[in-house]
Amino acid sequence: MGRGDRPERRKCLGLGSPVQPGRTDRPDLPSDRRPRPFFTPAEVQELVATVETTVPQAHGLPGHGWTLKKLRRWIYDTVRRLASRSLLHKVLRAAGLSWKKCKKLLGKGDPDKRAAFVVRLLELYEGVVRREVVLVYIDESHFHRDLENGYTWGRIGHRVWRRSCCAPLSDRINWYGAFNFSDGQCLIWNEGNCCKEHTAEFLQRVHEWLPTDGRRVVVIWDNAPWHTAGLVQRAGADLGFELIGLSTYSPDLNPIEGLWKWMREEVTQLQCYETMRGLFDACKAFVDRINTDPLGVVNRLWPRFELDPELEKLRFSS
Repeated sequence: MGRGDRPERRKCLGLGSPVQPGRTDRPDLPSDRRPRPFFTPAEVQELVATVETTVPQAHGLPGHGWTLKKLRRWIYDTVRRLASRSLLHKVLRAAGLSWKKCKKLLGKGDPDKRAAFVVRLLELYEGVVRREVVLVYIDESHFHRDLENGYTWGRIGHRVWRRSCCAPLSDRINWYGAFNFSDGQCLIWNEGNCCKEHTAEFLQRVHEWLPTDGRRVVVIWDNAPWHTAGLVQRAGADLGFELIGLSTYSPDLNPIEGLWKWMREEVTQLQCYETMRGLFDACKAFVDRINTDPLGVVNRLWPRFELDPELEKLRFSS
């Protein structure tokens, strides 16, 4: 039997039409034999909208943040298909999304008061430029003797460890800090816990630290109880300070918060101190070092002179 008879022979044997080389029976493929995308454009839009506007609990899943594992479960419950994590990652990246750490937004911050504070700050800044105002930011923070976690370089496939002295939480320093924005200088001071008596004493230290060149001194700080106490307000007035309280729930408007972050990166991140004296000396040495570069301090701790309108809308209660 010749080659031309083979298709007829297959029909007689009930084998159906011949299969061409390189092509297998794939019921999941369309007639043109080309694979279709796993998601339709409408399904991609629904997936992205689900990630951006909902939380897993709204779909019967645990938690308040979407992970690839939870998205796989949601997709299976929705369309009865199993998607790989690599495919989901590719789809989300193509939609302009990325995996990032979420930041906390203080919802009790009043947008109107925050905007009014920024307007006043711009007026003070004009005085700073004219060398008429010394603008000082004050805040407090505590530093533990134990190390804080952070990032560093390490060998691929090997975890990086840093030894901890297992210091108790009570081993900490409560720092008072002042940032002289006009001159690019910082001051830290410790006298135990934060209270109205120590705050009044710190204002005296700030008065002795600031240059005596006739400029008006304006102090900006938050509304902590020891800042608003009558004793402290009188002490500030006696020293000739103009004390201005920040808008409530607005630590982002106090640039000295950046000093504490900077100090932790350089002093306590990945480093545990054997003694409290070691921690104290390291903090002092850090401030002495950065004070040698006033321009660098001002650039690093530059205040916020404008607000993001879209971000401020999120502060209103829903």
